[in-house]
Amino acid sequence: MTATTAKKLSFAQFLEQYPDGEGIFELVDGKMVQLKAMRADKNVARFLVFAFDDEIKRNNLGYIADKGILIKTSTRDGKERGRNPDVSVVSEAEWNSNVSAYAALTKPIQLAVEVVSTNWEDDYIDKLAEYQRLGISEYWIVDYLAIASRSYLGYPKVPTVWVYQLIDGEYQVQTFTANTPIISPTFGQLELTTEQIINASQIYLA
Repeated sequence: MTATTAKKLSFAQFLEQYPDGEGIFELVDGKMVQLKAMRADKNVARFLVFAFDDEIKRNNLGYIADKGILIKTSTRDGKERGRNPDVSVVSEAEWNSNVSAYAALTKPIQLAVEVVSTNWEDDYIDKLAEYQRLGISEYWIVDYLAIASRSYLGYPKVPTVWVYQLIDGEYQVQTFTANTPIISPTFGQLELTTEQIINASQIYLA
């Protein structure tokens, strides 16, 4: 993650200055921050987009799954942030309500996925709180390399997918490892495991 601005930006200024075609950026504490991902992370995100898209088409669900969907969130003290989940699932009606818009989505999307990298605390702490506050119905943390600390992953650390479901305004979580089928409230017939996600990364763990 690399900060690209010195002066603090409002959310509106962030959108105006967003450098199209030059990467993925977020607004964090008034700064435009460029997100950098390994090819393996991108492989995982692409795999999940395809998996979700297959479910949407097969079950005729009214969603769109994609990467690069910017959403507006906020901190507990009201500071505006702009987040760019690795994978987003949004209502088709909401997405197509203003197809000529460039601005970020301000309403909660259905599902956000973050593929964990070296700045893992952002996914487990900051984004978790922001997505809950915004009201995103489902949030996945895909820690396919078991990067987080042992306080989250236990000992020994193993690759884990965390699925958070919003219930009465608070996230309830289930964890999935190895070949246990991942249960998704959004995609009730999804057939997917953590092992398949690891394999999609093309990183082969010893």
